[in-house]
Amino acid sequence: MNQEQLTKMILDLGVSKVGYCNLENLVPENYKHLNSGISFAIQLSEQIVEDIDPSEGPTHTYFHHYRTVNAYIDQISLKIMMKLQQLGYLAVAVPASQSINKDGWKYKGLFPHRTAATRAGIGWIGKNNCLVTKEFGPRVRLGTILTNMNFEYNEPIEQDSCCNCNLCVKSCPAIALKGTSWTPSIPREEILDPKACSAYMSNHYKHIGRGSVCGICIKVCPKGLRVGK
Repeated sequence: MNQEQLTKMILDLGVSKVGYCNLENLVPENYKHLNSGISFAIQLSEQIVEDIDPSEGPTHTYFHHYRTVNAYIDQISLKIMMKLQQLGYLAVAVPASQSINKDGWKYKGLFPHRTAATRAGIGWIGKNNCLVTKEFGPRVRLGTILTNMNFEYNEPIEQDSCCNCNLCVKSCPAIALKGTSWTPSIPREEILDPKACSAYMSNHYKHIGRGSVCGICIKVCPKGLRVGK
């Protein structure tokens, strides 16, 4: 199976965008031999995101949709990982949504999906600290596979296209967004206060998904094609 055939297989699984990236010197030490990444995006339901009220917060349907898409991403990642193994390569599927809270890793996962996505040309990191795509704005969820298979890599995106827009910053009820423009070297904490974001969701949206989702910054973003409008 060549890269073109692999891409077709991934897109046939319902993926909205897929890209390939060189992650040399970016992966954890124990995975340094897996220096290639496959990044893919699944578009969220426009209607469900549209139903989020900036003054009231997320809906129960959004929480369910969020979980369902994450589970589907994990299934897609598993299928890609298994295919790579069948081809004789090593691969690790990064969980769609997982925090590893140890050794100072608070609010961080095995490997940042957004890093892989920017390196693979999928999109940039917006002022809402979400991955923003040209086609769908931030209304996507991401999957990542680390592997030792070599690819023809996509051109990385190294600058945001948010320009002077600050709608997400102004709309954040947790005041967790700092209005900082992203570059690849900037620490996440200069864009987002993850503790403030998490605490607000836990305190105000406990009745919806145990306070684990919000989505207001995704709802208000003007980037991307809005279907049916």
